[in-house]
Amino acid sequence: MSEQPWSRAKGPFAVALGPPLLWLFGFFLVPMGIVWIYSLSETRGLTDVVFTGGFRNYLRTLDPLYLGVLWKSAWIAGATTLACLIAGFPVALAIAFAKGRAKTWLLILVMLPFWTNLLIRTYALMAVLRTEGLVNQAVGWLWTRAAHVLPLPAFEPLPLLHNNFAVVVGLIYVELPFMVLPLYAALDRLDRSLLEASMDLGAGRWRTLWEIAVPVALPGVVSGVIITFIPSLGSYLTPDLLGGPDSQMIANVIERQFKRANDWPFGSALSFMLMYLTFLALAAQGLWSRRRKA
Repeated sequence: MSEQPWSRAKGPFAVALGPPLLWLFGFFLVPMGIVWIYSLSETRGLTDVVFTGGFRNYLRTLDPLYLGVLWKSAWIAGATTLACLIAGFPVALAIAFAKGRAKTWLLILVMLPFWTNLLIRTYALMAVLRTEGLVNQAVGWLWTRAAHVLPLPAFEPLPLLHNNFAVVVGLIYVELPFMVLPLYAALDRLDRSLLEASMDLGAGRWRTLWEIAVPVALPGVVSGVIITFIPSLGSYLTPDLLGGPDSQMIANVIERQFKRANDWPFGSALSFMLMYLTFLALAAQGLWSRRRKA
């Protein structure tokens, strides 16, 4: 008696798929639907929210003030993504070419930050970047030593905290593993014989890397860019703790609409504008992947 294909076993398949679908519906789709309804509503008085079905809140998101914040958020997220790509590619390449236990330990080191709460890691980074932090102490010590032989002015602590630089550094620290892992997954499938053939045919190391390794890693690059850029764009905790008044990103503006301004409809519209941009990025990735396979 032949076994029934799993695709025709609708009963067990429904039993296995039912709980995840219920969880997705109850804890993701329903809450998102409520927020979407809020985005089409208006605040009347201090606390009353009335559904109007209009797009006034979405039109308000096009105000130059909020577009400027969104542009700054995109710029910071783009700088973070580019820095993660530049720093993460060599790391992923080294892990892919490592052997035995070395590869395992390198992967553990990449994933090690996930074992610590983000808030704790951010406060630790603040201790490193603050005026009396480890970086300024080290630079001040070197400056003092150099002042014994060179006519240098008194050392002024570097402004490493509460600015855009601190936000970018904090986001790189948080998002770098999300860039390294997709790159590693793509590079680990690389046929080493292609590299050897390229070297035997006279190509140098850099040319071999650019013409062989980079095209193979391109799907990992695209995936890494998306899963690094999107969380960076919507980051709240890092700019809130490490940034200053001029370093606030769109997520901080959304938080103020819900907590301080008590304007839930406008905050919901800002949230969905961010989500629409996310969907566009994912759709662009899907279109690129489909054309690449065609």
